[in-house]
Amino acid sequence: MKNILLLEDDTLLGETLQELLELNGYSVDLVVDGAEASELSYENSYQLYIFDINVPEIDGLALLESLRAADDTTPTIFISALIDLQTMTRGFKLGADDYIKKPFFPEELLIRVDSKMSKYVQIIECEHFSYNPTKQEIDKDGKIILLSKMLKDMLHLFILSKPNVITRDELFECMENPSSNALRVAITKLKQETGLDIKNIRGIGYKIESC
Repeated sequence: MKNILLLEDDTLLGETLQELLELNGYSVDLVVDGAEASELSYENSYQLYIFDINVPEIDGLALLESLRAADDTTPTIFISALIDLQTMTRGFKLGADDYIKKPFFPEELLIRVDSKMSKYVQIIECEHFSYNPTKQEIDKDGKIILLSKMLKDMLHLFILSKPNVITRDELFECMENPSSNALRVAITKLKQETGLDIKNIRGIGYKIESC
């Protein structure tokens, strides 16, 4: 999962962008003021910052200036209604990578985020296939394997948690109508589709030994 820090004091816009990004495989921390964004930036590791400029406490420009002064080189996209040349120039001089003028279509931001984050995609090589955790795609012999959302979510859990055991309750969260029998059927189908060796840990859950 690729982590994004989103600073936006417009609650509706912020939640809309957060939902869109999370639906497309990103993990997003949404904050509404620069002080909170500053605190989170030191507590967590992010692959991208998305900052509005005109926000409470610490504005986006001042926040980026302090981060760059602390040798934080995380790529940054500004989103702002401030479109004067002076503001844009200062933003880029401080180290911004991109600038989107409000109003904009949320999908436009997604396109730019995908472009910035593509270099961070780490393909996981398994014995029988390659796995792209951002897109939750399986490439087997050059062909994308199509799985249901439930099986994709289960596979994601197994691969990113290996070699730990995934509990039955965790796997149930991937299912619309969870039951012990339905889970057994799903695990069997996942093994058939991917070739993974998924072991039943009696009374606890399931695990894969290797990938």
